[in-house]
Amino acid sequence: MLGTFILWFGWYGFNCGSALLIDKPGANDIAALAGVNTTLSAGVAGIVALFVNLWYLERTTGEPFFDLTYAMNGSLSGLVAITGGCAVLEPWAAAVTGVGAGILYMVGSRGLVMLRLDDAVDAIPVHFVNGAWGLMSVGLFASPARLLAAYDNDAHPGWFYSLRNGKSDGRLVGVQLVGIVFIVGWVMVIMLPFFIWLDWKGWFRSDPLEEIVGLDTSYHGGLALLGGDDEVNPEYISAYKKQRNEGTLRRRHKGTTSSVKTGEVESDEGAERVAPEATKHKKIPIATTTEVFNGGQDTDQMSYHA
Repeated sequence: MLGTFILWFGWYGFNCGSALLIDKPGANDIAALAGVNTTLSAGVAGIVALFVNLWYLERTTGEPFFDLTYAMNGSLSGLVAITGGCAVLEPWAAAVTGVGAGILYMVGSRGLVMLRLDDAVDAIPVHFVNGAWGLMSVGLFASPARLLAAYDNDAHPGWFYSLRNGKSDGRLVGVQLVGIVFIVGWVMVIMLPFFIWLDWKGWFRSDPLEEIVGLDTSYHGGLALLGGDDEVNPEYISAYKKQRNEGTLRRRHKGTTSSVKTGEVESDEGAERVAPEATKHKKIPIATTTEVFNGGQDTDQMSYHA
C-alpha cells in the first residue's frame, strides 16, 4: 500500500511537472488541470477495480471479500491511463478514463490467469493494456478548448467532440491507433529475438524448485518465510540446498525425457515423500525439478502439484 501511494505521489511529477515546463500564459492552469485529472482517474480506477473484483468473486465463488491488491493496481492503472491526456481532458473525461482503466485492469489480470501467463506484478494489464487505453482516451475525449490552451491547435479534437459538432473527424483516434501499433511492433522487433535467445539458453525463467522456495531466498540470499499461509515446506528448503550444493539447479538438457509424478521427489539417495501443503495456496500448477539417475544418465523429473 505504501508503495502505491509513493508511486501515486511521484505521478504528479510526471503530469503536473511536465506542464510546468510550458513557457506561455496559463501554464499554471494546465498544471492544475493535470493534477486534478491525475487524482480523479487514479481514485476512480482504484474504486472500480475493487468493487468489480468484489462482484466477480461473489458471482464465481459466493465468498466475496475486499482485495486491496485490486484497489492498488487499479489506481496505478488509472495513473497510467490518464498520463497521455492529463492536460487535454476535462475532469469528467478523466473520471470516465478511470472507470475504463479499472475494468480493463480487472479483465486483463483475470485474463492472464485464464491463459496461464505468469505476470506476478500485473505489469501487462497495468502498463500495456491501460497504456493503450490511455492513448485511445485522448483520441476519444480530447477537449478542443484544452487542446488550444496546451498546444495552440484545436483542429482535430476528440472523436466525441467532433460528433457533438455534427462532424466525424476521427483523425486523432487514427493517430493514436497508429501509435499503439508502432509501439507494439517496435517492442516485438527489438525484444522478441532477445527473449527467444534467453529461452534457448535456459535463462528465461528460474528453476521451478527455486520458485517454490522463493526467489528472495534462492536468488537474493534472504530468509524463507517462517510462518503463515505461504510458509515454505522445510523439505523443499532441504531439496533446494541439496541441489544448490550439487550444482544441479537451472541445468538444461537437450533430448532428455520427462516423467510426471505427483507428490513425490526422487534423488540418487532414494525416494522421499514431499507434502504438497506448500503449494496449496497457488492458483496455477507449479513444478519441482529434481535430478534422478537412470542407467547412469541424469534427467530432469517434474513433480507437479495442483
